[in-house]
Amino acid sequence: MYTYEYPRPSVTVDIVVFGYDGGSELKILLIERGGEPYKGHWALPGGFVDMDETLETAALRELEEETGVKDLYVEQLYTYGTPDRDPRGRVISVAYFSLVNLQDHPAVASSDATRAEWFPVNKIPDMAFDHDEIIKMAVNRLAAKVRYQPIGFELLPEEFTLGQLQQLYETVLNVEAFNKRNFRTRILRTGILEEVGRQKNVAHRPAVLYRFNEAAYKQLADQRDGAVLRRALDFEI
Repeated sequence: MYTYEYPRPSVTVDIVVFGYDGGSELKILLIERGGEPYKGHWALPGGFVDMDETLETAALRELEEETGVKDLYVEQLYTYGTPDRDPRGRVISVAYFSLVNLQDHPAVASSDATRAEWFPVNKIPDMAFDHDEIIKMAVNRLAAKVRYQPIGFELLPEEFTLGQLQQLYETVLNVEAFNKRNFRTRILRTGILEEVGRQKNVAHRPAVLYRFNEAAYKQLADQRDGAVLRRALDFEI
């Protein structure tokens, strides 16, 4: 068996899961730690990486074990390695983030957590470890990325109105209101939305329903025509 000359740090994963329910608040899924260190404190879902699994596999496993949420698309955010970030020793954490519709993913504490709850982004409690820093970076990354890539559709129902889409962008970018006509003109011009009908059983005039056209988006991406999406999604703030 090979003996390493230098000590080896442990590796963990932490996951920032953004949730949206169609209102004016973006939320983040947190767990109350059931063990030390920081027992009873709120933290991001996460844990140690096993020797036989990839980082992404570990992130998805920990998320399901602690919150019951599973089968998400996760994207790597950043690596945190400050020597004193974990009182248990030298621990490096690879952070991920994900986007979900709250209606599809209720928070339920699983085996490794006392509680799991959704918290508004602007009402995050005191956090364990350096998780407040991770959340801050994730919020900034989401606000930047939603302006040039249509990742926000992961937060919406499969079928949505343009009003719901505009509300989402205003929430993520933390602005009061975009010009309604300008927003709709620019988003429809991209061709990445597909009209699927109108609302049913509503008291007001039924609005047109749309869904994200992934094929149209992939065609734009394959053509490397990012300028089209950037002009459409990078709204004046």
